Formats: sequence, C-alpha cells, structure tokens
Amino acid sequence: MTKTFSAKANEVARQWWVIDAADQVLGRVATKAANLLRGKEKAIFTPHVDTGDFVIVINAEKVRVTGKKEEQKSYMSFSGYVGGHKSETVKARRARRPELLVERAVKGMIPHNKLGRAVYTKLKVYKGAEHPHAAQQPTPVTSIV
Repeated sequence: MTKTFSAKANEVARQWWVIDAADQVLGRVATKAANLLRGKEKAIFTPHVDTGDFVIVINAEKVRVTGKKEEQKSYMSFSGYVGGHKSETVKARRARRPELLVERAVKGMIPHNKLGRAVYTKLKVYKGAEHPHAAQQPTPVTSIV
C-alpha cells in the first residue's frame, strides 16, 4: 500500500508567474491567477497547505469586462457608520485604481480563511506593463483559458 502524500509548506518550491491582462477577460485572468496562487496546477497540491506560487498581473487597466458590466456592475463598501455606504461602477473604479478590479476578483476565488489570507499576499497587481520583480525572473503565462 502507498501512503497519502501531504505537502509541507516549507518544502514547496515557489515559482514566479507573470500574467499580462491586456485585452483579457477579467474572470479568466482572475481564475488563472487564483489557481496559480493556490497551487492547484501542481502534482503536490494539498488543500490545507499553501503550495502555490507568486503571481504578478500587469496591465490591469487594460483588462476587459463582457456585456454591459462597465456601466452596470457596481462595487459596494460600507464603513459601518450611518451614511457610510459607498458604491462605484467598474468604469469609476478603473479610473480611480484599476488594480482593485483584478485584486477583488482574485480574492473572491480563494478561501476566506487564514490560508486564503496567506495565499493572497503572494498576488502582485500593477496597472502598467512595468513591475519591480525582474530579479525573480518570472515566467510568462502563455494560455489564460
């Protein structure tokens, strides 16, 4: 009989990936990033251990949304105070801070617990084509679908 393999977080070899979000659909970019962050594409994937890699997303301001989401989809936040409800559309958020579009989409696709918070710290999103992680020699992701 073979024993079930369980990865250990300190023995996982981490890799750096770069995803170019220019003219890519937001959900597809977020799904690819979330799978790489969790380590789901690795043979050693263990659900309760952080086996994922680092992910850099560039050109976040050029990400596409389908349909009428640019004007109709809204992001809401509530401060907890009276009158503290704020909402903005995709168009407004893209103008204000386009990195938040990708960050929020990825955050919704990873676990909402301590493991998910640890995984989320390995995501780096930049609005332009430049990023400060050249020393890590990130590998470009070829297919997003």
